[in-house]
Amino acid sequence: MAFIRRCLPLLIKGVNHIPLANQEKSIHRWVAPTLMELKRREKKQGGKITNPRNTFLEWNLEAELFAFGKRLGEDFDSSLLLQAFTDRSYVIKEEMKQKEMEFAVKMKDNRELSDEGMKFMDDYVQLYLEAVLPKFPKEGIISVKKHLLSENVLANISLHLGTKDIILAAEYPVDNYTLANTFKALVGALHQSSGEDKTAHFVRDFVITQLQGQDVNEFWQIEDPWTMLTDLINKTGASIEPRLIGEVGKGTLLACYRVGLYIDKNMLSAGFGESISVAKEMAAREALKKLFGTEENMHPINFNLQIIPKDSSRSQHQIGSS
Repeated sequence: MAFIRRCLPLLIKGVNHIPLANQEKSIHRWVAPTLMELKRREKKQGGKITNPRNTFLEWNLEAELFAFGKRLGEDFDSSLLLQAFTDRSYVIKEEMKQKEMEFAVKMKDNRELSDEGMKFMDDYVQLYLEAVLPKFPKEGIISVKKHLLSENVLANISLHLGTKDIILAAEYPVDNYTLANTFKALVGALHQSSGEDKTAHFVRDFVITQLQGQDVNEFWQIEDPWTMLTDLINKTGASIEPRLIGEVGKGTLLACYRVGLYIDKNMLSAGFGESISVAKEMAAREALKKLFGTEENMHPINFNLQIIPKDSSRSQHQIGSS
């Protein structure tokens, strides 16, 4: 008994330090109703108001522009960089204020730089895609380029470069159109500041690399792959023959057919589908991917071209069963 009396305090002390899974949280009951009431009052007043960074006392626009260029590792002309971040809506807003105060200060918006940057990206992306995808048809190149230069893609690039808080616009937060337009203007400003080579590498590193991990075939919707395939094969003087090479569950809801396409008794591709026509279409799509060099096991797109590709006539590749 004496031994138990001496050890009992030690056992109680050890049990107190053992964490319990069902231990209650030390949160008062009034916290949740108070937060809900504060949220309701915030919604009643129009939601949370987010003030732009340039309204803060410690905001320094010149320092932000300088730091922006250094983060990207590019040498921008300071006046051109300021112009690239100046949206047309901001200029109109400032002109209305100047009219009320009866003085005028000329300001330049980024429309001209945006047009110049868009023109450069359109030409360079076209040449780059033709260089890294030499077998892909012109229609497919245009579709991929249209995706890369779309408003959503350019706005996403611009947002992650940190332009949202630096853009001078009438409204905040800025929309996707303003973000994309600012990125185009940045390309135009860099083109005037550093030349074609620097601008080409900038577009390659931030725009063309958006294809990493993407299937370029998804950007080009082919309405009739069988007709396109037969036209390509007929130009070479060969003929293509579809054959049913497998079927499972015929006449059931889970039917599956496999169709193979043959040229000179050699299989070009195969496709699966719930009907023979669907399997034939899938086989035609797989054959087009093989002919265009964009199949699933293709080599990754080269993002390390150091020179600006030159515009040249694209060579025609021989189509064969191999």
